[in-house]
Parts: sequence; structure tokens; C-alpha cells
Amino acid sequence: MRHSRRTALASVVGLGMTAALGILPVATASAAPAAVPTGSPASYAAYEGSQENAAANRAFFEAVQRSVAEQRAANPGLKAVTVTYNTRSAPSFRSQISRSTQIWNSSVSNVKLQEVSSGGNFAYYEGSDSRGSYASTDGHGRGYIFLDYAQNQQYNSTRVTAHETGHVLGLPDHYSGPCSELMSGGGPGTSCQNTNPNSAERARVNQLWANGLVASGLGTKG
Repeated sequence: MRHSRRTALASVVGLGMTAALGILPVATASAAPAAVPTGSPASYAAYEGSQENAAANRAFFEAVQRSVAEQRAANPGLKAVTVTYNTRSAPSFRSQISRSTQIWNSSVSNVKLQEVSSGGNFAYYEGSDSRGSYASTDGHGRGYIFLDYAQNQQYNSTRVTAHETGHVLGLPDHYSGPCSELMSGGGPGTSCQNTNPNSAERARVNQLWANGLVASGLGTKG
């Protein structure tokens, strides 16, 4: 469960689209760490914990916040913070995405996820990528979560989806954490079946989205 590195817009979007079609550029073959089998738990975790990954996590969260803030500015009467998404490009994972949404919406109170038929603050894609599942942003209020077929066969698929969705809500990877911590991702191994954020993760998301987006400095008072 890896968060993508933030590259130039063209290359980020290019990777997302081709990966969703299962057609990866030749250059991506070198993205997996040397001497680590492609598709292994180790390759999925290799990028986590790096400064680059932490920066990418933050960039995605801030991009989503900016997009939501723009919507609230255009509709100042809105009280609730709603982050919208679409699943048009991830038909195989609609049940997992729906369950992930239910998990997060029942776990936190200051922000809600809502599916829309098209557009939205972010989108889900599916396909094959040796680096596993990840989230990415174009830096302009739009982003996507990519769900890798192989990884979702190895790990609990709802956990993978809920973990990646956690990045949208502002949570970073914590690969060294226990199974009870959703953002530990694949760290606890394939036997981990927990799909829910723990109390600390829930509290952190509520804190990040408290009072609309006022606390972050990115929002407007509703």
C-alpha cells in the first residue's frame, strides 16, 4: 500500500491512465526496488517511510482540501464538509470502495465521503502496477486512488481500499504500526484483516477536518 511520488502532471496522469488500462510504460519496471520480487509485500512497502512519500501524502490531502474549500466558498451555506469521489474507472472494486466509505463515514464526524456519478474531488482506478496500490494528486485539487489487482488478492482488499482512502483524509503511512492501525498498511503482513481505523486515526481525521476547513487555514466558515 504505497503512496505515489509527486511528479510532473503529465507523467503522473500518464501513469494513472495507462496503469488503469493495465498497460504500464516500460520505465515503470525500474520503479520496484532492486532484488525485490515484483509484486511482493516488500516491494509494496519499499516506498513507505521515505520523506518523498510523506510529502506526497501531504500534497494529496492538501489538494483535496483546496478542492473542497473552493466548493464551500461557492456555496457558503454548506455546513458539512463532504469529499466526493467516483468509481467509474474501478468497477471491479465497487463493493470494497462502498464498504470503505461506510467504514470512514461511521468512524469520523467532521468529514463525509460521498460517491458521485462523474467528476468529484478524486477518483478510483484499477489495474496492474508492480508497486501496488497508491494515491496520487495533480496538485490542482484533483487526484486518484489506484487499486492494484495483485496486491488486492494478497491482502484484505477492503483494508487496502480503506488505507488508501485514509490518505485522502490526511493520514500518512505508518508501516511499522500494528494490524489494529489501518495506516500500517501491509506492514503486519497478509494475515491482517483489520479494515477499521483505530481511535487515534479517527481522532486525527476529525481534528484535521474540524470546524469545516477553518482549522487548516484552507477553508471558509460555513
